[in-house]
Amino acid sequence: MASPPSQPAQDPPAPIGTSTHPALQPSITSVPVTPGVHMAGHSAYIEPEGTAHSTNLPFDPDTATPGPQWNANSYFAPKHEARSSSPTEAAAGARTAEELLRRLSLIPDPQVKHDLADIDPRAAHPNLNLSGRVLSATFAVPYNIGFSPGNEWELKSRRGTSALFDSFSYLASASSPWNHTLVGWTGEIRGPPTQDAPPSKASAPIPVDPRSVPPPPPPPEGLKISRQDRERLEKQLERDHGGRIVPVWLIDEIDEEKDVAIMKDQSRWRRYAERELYTLFHYKVNEPADGRAARKSWADYYRMNKLFADRIMELYKPGDIIVVHDYYLLLLPSLLRQRQANVYVGFFLHVPFPSSEFYRCLSRRKEILEGVLGANMIGFQSYSYSRHFSSCCTRILGFDSSSAGVDAYGAHVAVDVFPIGINASSTQQQAYGDPTIEEKIKAIRDLYEGKKIIVGRDRLDSVRGVVQKLQAFEIFLEKYPEWHEKVVLIQVTSPSNVQGTKDEDDDSKIVNKISEIMSRINGTYGSLSYSPVQHFPQYLSREEYFALLRIADVGLITSVRDGMNTTSLEYVICQRENRGPLILSEFSGTAGSLSGALHINPWDLSGVADAINEALTMPQDQRKESHEMLYKHVIANNVQAWTNNFLKRLMTNLSSFDQSFATPSLDKAKVLSQYRQAKKRLFMFDYDGTLTPIVRDPQSAIPSDRVIRTLKTLAADPNNSVWIISGRDQKFLDEWMGSISELGLSAEHGSFMRHPRSDDWENLTETTDMSWQSEVMHIFEHYTERTPGAHIERKKIALTWHYRRADPEFGAFQARECQKHLEKTVAKKYDVEVMTGKANLEVRPRFVNKGEIAKRLIQDYGEGAGEAPEFVLCLGDDFTDEDMFRSLRQSELPQDHVFSVTVGASSKQTLASWHLVEPSDVISVISLLNGSSDAGNAGAVAVVEGSVLESRL
Repeated sequence: MASPPSQPAQDPPAPIGTSTHPALQPSITSVPVTPGVHMAGHSAYIEPEGTAHSTNLPFDPDTATPGPQWNANSYFAPKHEARSSSPTEAAAGARTAEELLRRLSLIPDPQVKHDLADIDPRAAHPNLNLSGRVLSATFAVPYNIGFSPGNEWELKSRRGTSALFDSFSYLASASSPWNHTLVGWTGEIRGPPTQDAPPSKASAPIPVDPRSVPPPPPPPEGLKISRQDRERLEKQLERDHGGRIVPVWLIDEIDEEKDVAIMKDQSRWRRYAERELYTLFHYKVNEPADGRAARKSWADYYRMNKLFADRIMELYKPGDIIVVHDYYLLLLPSLLRQRQANVYVGFFLHVPFPSSEFYRCLSRRKEILEGVLGANMIGFQSYSYSRHFSSCCTRILGFDSSSAGVDAYGAHVAVDVFPIGINASSTQQQAYGDPTIEEKIKAIRDLYEGKKIIVGRDRLDSVRGVVQKLQAFEIFLEKYPEWHEKVVLIQVTSPSNVQGTKDEDDDSKIVNKISEIMSRINGTYGSLSYSPVQHFPQYLSREEYFALLRIADVGLITSVRDGMNTTSLEYVICQRENRGPLILSEFSGTAGSLSGALHINPWDLSGVADAINEALTMPQDQRKESHEMLYKHVIANNVQAWTNNFLKRLMTNLSSFDQSFATPSLDKAKVLSQYRQAKKRLFMFDYDGTLTPIVRDPQSAIPSDRVIRTLKTLAADPNNSVWIISGRDQKFLDEWMGSISELGLSAEHGSFMRHPRSDDWENLTETTDMSWQSEVMHIFEHYTERTPGAHIERKKIALTWHYRRADPEFGAFQARECQKHLEKTVAKKYDVEVMTGKANLEVRPRFVNKGEIAKRLIQDYGEGAGEAPEFVLCLGDDFTDEDMFRSLRQSELPQDHVFSVTVGASSKQTLASWHLVEPSDVISVISLLNGSSDAGNAGAVAVVEGSVLESRL
């Protein structure tokens, strides 16, 4: 059996977590990581026509000045080569025809016209008042960081997410028109040697010495980092590495006296994202638990996103573009918009987005969608993922959506597809520019002389499909016996870079399954001199990796649910000479882009076996044609073009859609903090559509026990003045709300008032001429007779025509006709107004509205210093409530202490400052203020209190 590839002396990535399997020890995994591997996810089935993006760049990637080498997979800077200005100059010195063609291709084409947005974005979009800066938010900075008190910080390249790091490197280079700043968590900081964390679960099915003792765990007091050390890291990141990097410090405690940050359980910040989100986004569901761990991890996730928002807003200047990356920061767009309503935010998801049937299994499904919808544009790797996202927004939030985007919070959120690429030029130079690689190729060729080589490269994760690959290869050998001893599968498996996604024994189960199948194949079809499967459970050096990709006859990727697979793209680049076919799972994120590959269903093992045979027997002309198609795509759709296209489309959407009416979702942490600080508080709530859902029969909209109990608790606080300001009549409010004596009530949009602890109603319209009612009644009766399901509600002051039970389309048509009739007759003769509500029309005196009541309540307090309420929360759902919001805007109250919140329709443009989706959210917010928060509010409580209770509720 062949020996595994050599293991060069290079430091491994910092391990995280504990290990119990003997095959997962440092002696197995302490070898360099395979380049170009990342967990970024995406997959497209069919992308609609007309969605292709321009791939023209205003520079040549082969000769451009490189940005900072943040990507651990960029092993050396691109070679600089001066461009010739004429064919004669280019041809001089060329030794071969191939070199001549390459030199001629470097001559700039004078016919190519570049997009102005690629060269000067501010000139291309003057109306946006761009600053020219891009702030990129990613989960972790591109370094594994080591700490030793008082010394320089140790910075080692972080493995994985290679395409993303290449994008940041491009933005920080002279080739980009942007001034770039990267914001990310420090990652788990490695302490001095005695504080090293235990090794992570990696992947190594071969046993090691069980007597080896793992390093000791971190001391219970945690890692202590002074302010001077933190500032030293920030300066070191900016000084040593070209592009600006700003770290986000996620700490457990702070010693305020000594200004020392204490870090204990550093992996807690990734737990929710990797255990809950990554798992579900890859179509896997965790085993049921008691809910305590999920509640705590959700609180940490919310706090982490909040700390990212704090850090970004410290750097933010008007006109900046903020680009948020991946599932770790799904709440960040909304948190940013809560701070700055007109901020420019783009979001890109690097992993798959599941269908609504799977996504609905997520306990915090609403909060995640509301968080990401704070962005102006959301990008996905494939069309199917964007379609799933829009569908979830409609099915779960009730928001209107289409293939172009989602209507959310009074604005249009664009949804688009941007298949990410790799740094093709750098990859090509790495693969073909090192003599060591040539030596490795010769060694591998000698080792497997006379055999076809199939190469697979995957992470140790059930979604990567390694087990399915081996099973399909076994069927291939059984089905096509002519290939016995003529083909070898080289499978390289390295540890997953996503922690916390597995149950305790998941690694062991996968490792054991792979070992079992490999042993069976080699035992059945192998011999003393031949093993059909060569499995290397380790990292590879760069030279070995590129040597394998170059010498391979077939590339085999069988992901069962994958995002972006950079190995497939790098394989295409490395097959420039060999032109080996690529077999690619249709569930991989790159499948929709690489149409020249052989697409397979990894669950159809016989079909994969047939594809392997087809690839091995493919004629040379067909191999050449397929590879040229793949090669052109990978070269043109590189990571620089992806970065430019994303930013250009974001700017186009910002210019096309008016964002000034966008209303952010309510910042619950801010509400809770302000509430606790205030001593004089005023609450004004609408009833229908705010405290209770809209129903077909208005008389059926009775408050639930939870609503009654929540309001009673809120009103019982002597510091709170709570009012229900409704369009309902006195009788209804007395019947259902009258039992809460501490409540203030206002009926018929402010026509009547009942003060707290009083049974008497005050009529504010006693002197009003009501002769208009008979004429309005006559018109309403006319339309009621002609609209089946419509009825009239006669209140003491107002008259309301309801058509909720009528046919929706015909009812709305009749309402419009009735409204025109009233405005041409009654509205011109009397001082009344015709109000459109939710499936109703109401006529009332013009001076009677909820805004007048709001103004009166504030005046009762007084607007002067020491008299005015210190906290105001006003909630309503329809057009009549806009009067309250208008009054609050016109008042002299400090706006930072006033929370006007509209409830309901996503497309609503409102005078309110905040948005909630439905009445259940209103009750949840009130409960939060009462001190009985639910699991969804655990994050807000954690931000305010600094911790979260161990509770299942």
